[in-house]
Amino acid sequence: MKTAHIGLFLAATLLFGACRHQVEVIAPKEPIQINLAIKIDQEVRVRLEQDIESLIANNPDLF
Repeated sequence: MKTAHIGLFLAATLLFGACRHQVEVIAPKEPIQINLAIKIDQEVRVRLEQDIESLIANNPDLF
């Protein structure tokens, strides 16, 4: 009985030892590009609104 367990263990070890995973990490040849298409529309509008408010405050007869 003991030799059967040892034989089964050795067979399982050889079987699972053959199933070895291998992972390769290779750097890309071209540089990685990250597209940062961010809308800055809101910030521009706030700045323009502040500029217009100060312009109207300084020149009340403008409109």
